[in-house]
Amino acid sequence: MEFIVEKIGMSRTVSVPSLPVTLLKVLETKVCEVAENGQAFVAYSKGKKNNKTIDGQQKKYSLSAEFNRFATITVANTEAGDLDVSGLSEAKLLKSSFNSKGRGFAGVVKRWNFAGGRASHGHRMGRRTGSIGNAEWPGRVMRGKKMPGHYGNTKVTVKNDVVSFDAETGILVVKGAVSGPNGGLGRVRIAKWVMQ
Repeated sequence: MEFIVEKIGMSRTVSVPSLPVTLLKVLETKVCEVAENGQAFVAYSKGKKNNKTIDGQQKKYSLSAEFNRFATITVANTEAGDLDVSGLSEAKLLKSSFNSKGRGFAGVVKRWNFAGGRASHGHRMGRRTGSIGNAEWPGRVMRGKKMPGHYGNTKVTVKNDVVSFDAETGILVVKGAVSGPNGGLGRVRIAKWVMQ
């Protein structure tokens, strides 16, 4: 089962020893259609402007104006209606997928942790890449060479233990960190349940 969540931020538990935790809010989600394979077309709320396509979907599935974003996820529901979140109360391990923070165009020191050149007087190497090829074989830059370029804004999936879940508020507390900024949207998937 999958759930669309919003990252609230990080905190820690008051227990001894203290645990670093991330707070996630499970967004209010309506199931519009359910396919035979468990995949469902769902609507959720995100404060953005509507357009004619969104208005058409809201009219088709009789949704209120707040449900203005749509996605396809795996659900426990067998028919349309409110998303069944009861599985999170029994979950032990989750896989959290978020987009990491985008850092724009970055050099090799920031992007790949290169050491850079000497900083002594007269050297102009600094934080530059250095040589990238050779004179004879293969006579070209090999694919996958660590170079400057776009850094961040990629999907990152991590495993997190579930600390607690409050069904009333929809707050999910997981051990450790997840990628992305506070307020960023992502998905969590149940990887392991508590054995009864």
